[in-house]
Amino acid sequence: MSSQRIAGPAGDLEMAVSGPETPRAIAVICHPHPLAGGTMTNKVVTSTERALVELDIRCLRFNFRGVGHSGGTHDHGVGELDDTRAAIDYLRTQHPGLPLVLAGFSFGAFVSAHLAVDVAPAQLLSIAPPVGRWDFSKFRHPHNEWSVLQPDADEVVSPAAVYDWVAHLDPMPRLHRFEGCSHFFHGQLNALRDVVQAHVRESAWW
Repeated sequence: MSSQRIAGPAGDLEMAVSGPETPRAIAVICHPHPLAGGTMTNKVVTSTERALVELDIRCLRFNFRGVGHSGGTHDHGVGELDDTRAAIDYLRTQHPGLPLVLAGFSFGAFVSAHLAVDVAPAQLLSIAPPVGRWDFSKFRHPHNEWSVLQPDADEVVSPAAVYDWVAHLDPMPRLHRFEGCSHFFHGQLNALRDVVQAHVRESAWW
């Protein structure tokens, strides 16, 4: 799949779009931390994309500012909110009125979770959100369909911190624990696909 570029708030945003031309819904997927090598080609991102495309959802994944061919420089989760909003606006313009699934992995889960209340997705998918590594104190509950998907053997994000955070949210998001699974879902990408698809199919908006 070839990438393309759209105008972003800090220069061009490199992105890739996949899925049906007449989709049931649309999705934007945010990648892990750029300074740790995170890009839109990360295998958790592309596996999430494939899972959603199989449900006839049109998907957009993109590189945050300063990554790949995207303009600008890393902005520690601040400017990345605007990058994500620009990607959502683009896809919504192409497919007006369709439900939005907003997904993110690791750093991308931090960005997407903090933007969700402003862009009102039909569903939020937070994969290994970096609770304890990034500041979630300003997080506002989006009050939409929301799933937190957390590896139990995560070596980057503390599963205990994630579970404690989830337990204190009201209402609590739906939580799925991947037993024996590492942060990058080594050997468990098929399980991730199955859970993503199940959580979307079982959501109220579907």
